[in-house]
Amino acid sequence: MTSPTLLHAAPALRGAEAMPAWLADTAVDALIDEAMLTPKPGLVDLRGSGAHRDLNWMLMCHSARALRPAFHAMAQAGRKTADGQALREQIGAAGREAERAMMRATGGVNTHRGAIWAQGLLVTAAAQDSGALAAFAVAQRAGALARRHDPHMPALTGNKGALACLQHGVGGARLQAQNGFPQVVHVALPALRHSRLRGDSEECSRLNALLAVMAGLDDTCLLARGGRAALAAAQAGAQRVLDAGGAAGARGQRALRALDAQLLALHVSPGGAADLLAAALLLDRIERHSSIHGESHHGTTAI
Repeated sequence: MTSPTLLHAAPALRGAEAMPAWLADTAVDALIDEAMLTPKPGLVDLRGSGAHRDLNWMLMCHSARALRPAFHAMAQAGRKTADGQALREQIGAAGREAERAMMRATGGVNTHRGAIWAQGLLVTAAAQDSGALAAFAVAQRAGALARRHDPHMPALTGNKGALACLQHGVGGARLQAQNGFPQVVHVALPALRHSRLRGDSEECSRLNALLAVMAGLDDTCLLARGGRAALAAAQAGAQRVLDAGGAAGARGQRALRALDAQLLALHVSPGGAADLLAAALLLDRIERHSSIHGESHHGTTAI
């Protein structure tokens, strides 16, 4: 069983100068919580490397910590830069530096490319308006940033997710962000909170949120490694777990083990869904802290 990462000091939300550091810490915590969540189907967790040969949970955690300076720079930019286009270019540069830091930390292994994009946009958007930290409001601001063109961004990155988007005609992580993270706001967060309310453990609540995203997401990690057949298998298997009552019950646990075995046999993992779970954990923590410490919830959670 895993336990939630310890929350960083809540007073960080009260000081404008301290908020970027708190957001950077919280983004890293969310990535570590996702890496350590166990048992995840096909993914790295405390049991092992899942469908990957070059990853383990310790490497994932090391990579997450290496991203903190970039997340801090993005949050600082969100707090200080009012011009939207200038801000988009600043965080684009910080994101590319984050990828270089990731590669240095991992010896060239892509651990968090998609997560850099999602977490970076969200910490920037949260820092833009500390008086409007509801998940929906932060995600909408992140979407507005994502829709801006960064002229310094490479036209073709050559990474597997981008190639899968072209090959299979899906939007991938970029479209999720541009649309305001609908799989996070309208799927993962409601599943997470529903599971908590019915008394599931935090671990099972997070697993159910992951499965809810898996059931509906055109995950480019699955498409890149296994094509449409792998995506369909993962989506159907995740839905079977949810239909069996989720990860907390005996029937759901059996269905989850079967899904894990199927994805391992196919040598595929739902990395896109894992990135969105980390984004959901980040937004959940931001909103809960803002509520506890009296920040205004301008806008609606829409969940």
